[in-house]
Amino acid sequence: MPNVKHQLRATLPAALHAAVELVLKIFAYYLIPVGIGIVSLIALVFWHDEYRTSGDVPLAMHVTVDQAATLAPDDALALARATPLTNGHDTHLSEAPVWFAFEPMPRAGDQVIEFPSRHALDIACWDATTLTPLGAATRSTDHGVLQADKAGFAMRLAPLPRQLLCRATFSGPARLSVLQWPTEQFALSVKQYHRKSGLLDGGMIVLALFIIITALINRQPVYVLFAGWLILNLRVGALSAGWDIQWLGQTVPSEWLLRSRAVTITLYGIATLTLYQALLKEHLAEMRYLLPMRVMQWLCMPMLAAAMLLPYGMYLPLLWGILVCCFSLMTIGLFKIIVESRTRVAAWFAASFAVTFLASLAEVLSAALGMRELLGVINSVTAALASSLLAALAVAEQMRMETEKRQEAQEELEHAYQAMPVGLFTLDMYGHFLSVNPALQKMLGMTGFTPGRTAWRQFFTEASWANLHEQVHARSEAEMELASRDGNQRFLVSATLARSRIEGVLQDTTEKHKATEQLRFMANNDPLTKVYNRRGIEREFASAAASLAAGRPMALAYVDLDRFKLINDLFGHAAGDEVLKQVCERMGTMLAGGQQIGRVGGDEFVIVMPETAIPLASIICRGIVDRLGNTPYRVGDKAFHVRASVGLIEVVPGMPMKDAVSTSDRACREAKTGLGDGLVVYERGADAFRQRAAELDLVERLSGPDATDNLLLEMQPIMSLRAPHESMNFEVLLRMREPDGRVVPAGAVIAAAEKSGRASMIDRWVLTTTLAWIAEHTEDLVNTRFVCMNLSGASLNDERFVQDTFDILGRYVHVASRLCLEITESVALHDLDNTRRFIDQVRSFGVKVALDDFGAGYTSFSYLKELPADVLKIDGNFIVNINAHPANVAIVEAIVSLAVNLGMKTIAEWAEDAATVQTLHEIGVDYVQGYVVARSMPPERLLEGRSSAGFIKDDQLLELLRELENPPAPHLASVSRLH
Repeated sequence: MPNVKHQLRATLPAALHAAVELVLKIFAYYLIPVGIGIVSLIALVFWHDEYRTSGDVPLAMHVTVDQAATLAPDDALALARATPLTNGHDTHLSEAPVWFAFEPMPRAGDQVIEFPSRHALDIACWDATTLTPLGAATRSTDHGVLQADKAGFAMRLAPLPRQLLCRATFSGPARLSVLQWPTEQFALSVKQYHRKSGLLDGGMIVLALFIIITALINRQPVYVLFAGWLILNLRVGALSAGWDIQWLGQTVPSEWLLRSRAVTITLYGIATLTLYQALLKEHLAEMRYLLPMRVMQWLCMPMLAAAMLLPYGMYLPLLWGILVCCFSLMTIGLFKIIVESRTRVAAWFAASFAVTFLASLAEVLSAALGMRELLGVINSVTAALASSLLAALAVAEQMRMETEKRQEAQEELEHAYQAMPVGLFTLDMYGHFLSVNPALQKMLGMTGFTPGRTAWRQFFTEASWANLHEQVHARSEAEMELASRDGNQRFLVSATLARSRIEGVLQDTTEKHKATEQLRFMANNDPLTKVYNRRGIEREFASAAASLAAGRPMALAYVDLDRFKLINDLFGHAAGDEVLKQVCERMGTMLAGGQQIGRVGGDEFVIVMPETAIPLASIICRGIVDRLGNTPYRVGDKAFHVRASVGLIEVVPGMPMKDAVSTSDRACREAKTGLGDGLVVYERGADAFRQRAAELDLVERLSGPDATDNLLLEMQPIMSLRAPHESMNFEVLLRMREPDGRVVPAGAVIAAAEKSGRASMIDRWVLTTTLAWIAEHTEDLVNTRFVCMNLSGASLNDERFVQDTFDILGRYVHVASRLCLEITESVALHDLDNTRRFIDQVRSFGVKVALDDFGAGYTSFSYLKELPADVLKIDGNFIVNINAHPANVAIVEAIVSLAVNLGMKTIAEWAEDAATVQTLHEIGVDYVQGYVVARSMPPERLLEGRSSAGFIKDDQLLELLRELENPPAPHLASVSRLH
């Protein structure tokens, strides 16, 4: 204990100091720079701009040029007034005096008139009304109301005359314009002008000094050259913005101004060419650019002499011509070097030069061709800042490369030991570490290593040491997996015995182990609820089913949440997911050991109950129904009530899981109808098992090559309510005869056919057989107007069946007009375009089309005008006991009225008594079908009748038909009431 306390006293201050250092580094290296950046961004975007100006208005003017320099003010005013108004005037290098007249804008408060041209040399103004002189100014002197201000001149006069006349002379590519300012806003713009000039000067000079110091430290003469280039870059940018009239806050003498501009541009070109060659000399030699570079070098000194001796207006065109040629050649070379160079330093320098060259070219084109819009895109000011930033990046990149080289040299010395990705160690025979590398210390969290004192047992169990010791002595090399003492880490250790020591390698396999476990879990479990998925529950079922052979019981439950989809639709999938988690938690609390839950659908679950008898399983499932449905599910501030339906079955030996799930699903669907109060149980020997077996047998038979051998057709008459004894219409119904002679109804056959994917084959057989029978008995069916036949939805969506249908109709085209194909309404509306296309094509053969079970689905009457059907077959649920439900009468009346308006006939199904037929007749239904008329019968029996009414056995219906055919004469009183 004393040693532990002593170690704590020694390590605690060191740990605290390390924490303080870490916090300070985070602040200094990350938080402070990021904070400065964020505050600066906020300031630029949201804070008030101290130097933002407004209120400057450009004034239109009349301009005339005095080429002879002899005009008097009155003559110049007359000539100017004869010219059109303009907002600007380009001199095109002309140095002739320019006269211009303009009218100040009447505005409240003191006003200032600014003439902002940086190329203006002098200016004088008069009151245009009286021609009274107001003042004159040059770059060095001024009197009256005019003075040099910012890059040009300004007039301060209150009040301003109604019209002013001014004369100015320019040198260089000047543009004359006039601005009117409020006095206080102009003063603010002057401050802004000097502030920007100072920022540019200061930034460039500081950067140049930094590069000079870097050059002195690193002994790199090229950096000195680059510093000079930056200063000249500053002066070129200042020239573009009109700030070159001063240097370091001092005004440049006016007699020096024009000459300094020419010399500055020339020196900048010389420095650029020299720096270009110094940095890219090797690349230029490789590209065979030496001769063009020499020509440009020979031009440098003559150009400098011309800048000093020639007039500014004469020198500029010469400069522009040479600049265009030289800059173009250098720019092409630069881009070629950028593409071919492998060093980022050269690329940054090249990019810096490229920006400057493009800006200079834009200045030349703007001045020479009058393309002023180019300066709105790029000019020497923006180029100076951008190129300087790129140059700074080049310097930083150079420094980074040099630092990396030094670091690489240091790392090579320590690489063998420090950079090993695995832990290396040496143990003595007592389990003490004699040496460890940093990787192993990091893996084990070893803070203080003492050779010969730090023990294996501090990090791993005693059993792992005994196992390792035993293995290395048993064989030359040992490999084993082990866990850390706390169980949070996994390792793979490889060791060997050498010179009475254990030399080993330790690899951290924690992440690999976690990934393997996660993959194993995800392969068998649902990622949301963490219960088994379908694959996992199938494995559990197979494992549990193995015990059935020993006579042990087993049960399987199918759980379906009622109306769960509403939660997802109304409150989103996040709420639904949370409810599912709670559902699984509640079901889990009801299960005993070995009973497992599997999620097999969105809201459907299977529970495998091994060694659980049906009585106990019933109690458990009843508890699940109550537990899931009696307590609301809380998600945030919302509460949801979710009920469940459960189908429970007893699993018998040899039952595959798919059959067990299908049977329990059937029990669950039965529970959903309200039977069993949410739980339906199928014990061994229940009818559901026999029905399932029969269904599987039927599916298997329909999947075989002789699927249609036992199929047969029956016909059910359809009676006309207009002329019952004049037509013999009927519907074709599918049946199947079992080997024992029993007849299977169509519903079971169609369901099995759809499950086996043979629905199209069945419909194809029915269509062919029906048309062949009609063709064979055409003479016996003289009163038959139509023969109805159902089409399944699967067939209608089968392109091959559709094409086969057209081929069959083509073969029986002479009787196809008697066929009426019934399409279920829900199937028709599922794919309206496909249904309409099919109806149009079959009708081209004369086939009639009926919408079957009309009203049973999600009927939308607006769709009927899109479907060219001939008959509406009203769903039988509206017909059965119609007289007991007035609402059904109203619905049928609406359907009949709609059909009449659309030119369709109506057929009512499931008519079971004479009263129903009478009501249907009164409503206006055209045809009726049902047991009261006749049940389905073999085809040969149908041929015995001449009309559908001939098969009626119901006396009340026969009496009704006699009344319909022979209506009594109206009573006199009734006739009187009609008038």
